[in-house]
Amino acid sequence: MKHAANPKKDKRRRLLARWGWVSAACTAVVAALVIVFSRPRVEAVPAAGANLAGLTSVLKQTISADEVPLRFEDATASMGLDFHHMPFERASLLPEDMGSGVACGDYDGDGFIDLYFVNFAGNAVEGATLDADAGRSRLYRNVDGVKFEDVTESAGVGFVGHGMGAAWGDYDNDGDLDIYVTAFGPNVLYENQGDGSFVDVTRKSETGDSRFSAGCSWADVDRDGDLDLYVASYVDFVSRPEDRNIVQRQYATEQPFTLNPSSYEPQPNSLFLNNGDGTFKDVAADAGVANPSGRSLSASWVDLNNDGWVDLYVANDVSNNGVYLNRCAGGSVKFEDVGPPSLAADYRGAMGIAVGDFDGDLDQDLLITHWIAQENALYRNMIFDELIGPSEDGRLYFMDEADSVGLGQVSLDMVGWATGFADFDNDGRQDLWMINGSTVEKAEDHANLKEQRSCLYWNRGDRGFVDVAFHAARWLATPGVRRGGARADFDRDGRVDLVVVEHGGPALILRNVSQTSNHWLRVTLTQTGGNTSALGARVYVTVDETTQMLEVGASSSYLSQDERTAHFGLGQALRAGRVRVVWPDGVEEVLDGVEADQELRLTHESRYPVSGR
Repeated sequence: MKHAANPKKDKRRRLLARWGWVSAACTAVVAALVIVFSRPRVEAVPAAGANLAGLTSVLKQTISADEVPLRFEDATASMGLDFHHMPFERASLLPEDMGSGVACGDYDGDGFIDLYFVNFAGNAVEGATLDADAGRSRLYRNVDGVKFEDVTESAGVGFVGHGMGAAWGDYDNDGDLDIYVTAFGPNVLYENQGDGSFVDVTRKSETGDSRFSAGCSWADVDRDGDLDLYVASYVDFVSRPEDRNIVQRQYATEQPFTLNPSSYEPQPNSLFLNNGDGTFKDVAADAGVANPSGRSLSASWVDLNNDGWVDLYVANDVSNNGVYLNRCAGGSVKFEDVGPPSLAADYRGAMGIAVGDFDGDLDQDLLITHWIAQENALYRNMIFDELIGPSEDGRLYFMDEADSVGLGQVSLDMVGWATGFADFDNDGRQDLWMINGSTVEKAEDHANLKEQRSCLYWNRGDRGFVDVAFHAARWLATPGVRRGGARADFDRDGRVDLVVVEHGGPALILRNVSQTSNHWLRVTLTQTGGNTSALGARVYVTVDETTQMLEVGASSSYLSQDERTAHFGLGQALRAGRVRVVWPDGVEEVLDGVEADQELRLTHESRYPVSGR
């Protein structure tokens, strides 16, 4: 479906014009700083990310409370959620500070999103005792959108270990969701038995991995109808008593050697290809996606070049990110590394990934969260131009437009983790949430990390994004040490909610209670014949002359998983003029005049395997 062109101006020209004054201001400030810092100095250099006047505030956007349409309330207690992460004191070791996440999925098929929280059951000192009760990972069943009940024991999914992330996926195509859990140590795959219980099939499925695993993501890589699994591996961390006495200076703060990821060698990742008989084979090296030089934390399967095949983006800490185009054909599983020419493989400290078409040109853009003083990146996909159409040479490349839309310099003093796009006020534009938390220890208390505020960015269209957390969700604006997070409409009221994991603290449910006259449409897809959750499908919703696009299962946040229902804000429209679904096998389905304020459930009889391109 062709996106309606804007007859006024090229979007890039409009952005350049709008922010031309910013460029001039920055140039003036930098020139002044060059003059000042060219002189001999004896004063200490300000810490990176410090809130300096001029250079770090020139792009700051502000907004008054009465302009903000978003409102969230803390529903943690009222919904009965009592999860607490990492119930012990840190030992200043890297694995302790990296997790953990939460996975959203409807494991019992009742239509309501359930929650699986990954836990870290003891400090990372070799031989340390694990708390099999308070440190257990937990499954909470959503009861009619009203409350969560802890069903961990009856379900048999109480993983005890140094847990990191998790992801739901129906790997055996029996119609219910199974779950994979990653850890610093042995990972585990739980198979859903369909009666509320699970069994550990890690050994049987050959998906075991005892390395320092982080994010994991499911996808039908070769379009044969069976879900495959990518597991990101971080570093070869070894706990040595002598290392704990080594101190390094990092941004005016003394930090232990054991908290620096650069102290340890990276590890290769795994691509577990589904054999279709309940077993998997790791083909990452042969397929070209092992990424052995990357300290990998997150990975998203997403169709970056609009060819109908899911590609792979890997977020790496203190190493180049991975950008891999799917070249599977004729039964072979192959990927092409296009990282450097794509301009989206920067060497920074990358953690979380948000996938979404933020500019509405029907291709997928990427938001990457980074470590302090590195700015978050908003990679705008340039394969489709608003005026001239698709790229003539077919080249995949991106432009980092974080600063031009208000998402760059504001993150200089933050460490970003879980993140994602979502239309919180149903106005048809993708908003953005971002979970932050420092990895720097408090100078006066090395047992604890410094707190940071998290962000809720409201998308104001041509005026860019503005952080409204203080006005709309003060629990996010309140400083904390957070890592995982995900979005889902827990009560199915047409307003997207949030769940957040506090590192070493309680989880938080933020219910969206925004009062707006805007309408919405939710689309849930299922398939028979394979890939039952329709991962990789694209949904296009057109209202008047504007088309929105969402891809099922594309965004992976950080160690976490969003719900897979596609949520669209329709603004003031009472119906969507057209809903177009491109199923994973390439078949298209079109519905006209779809009424607003409903959850549309569609089922497709899939045709696998898909051969050719």
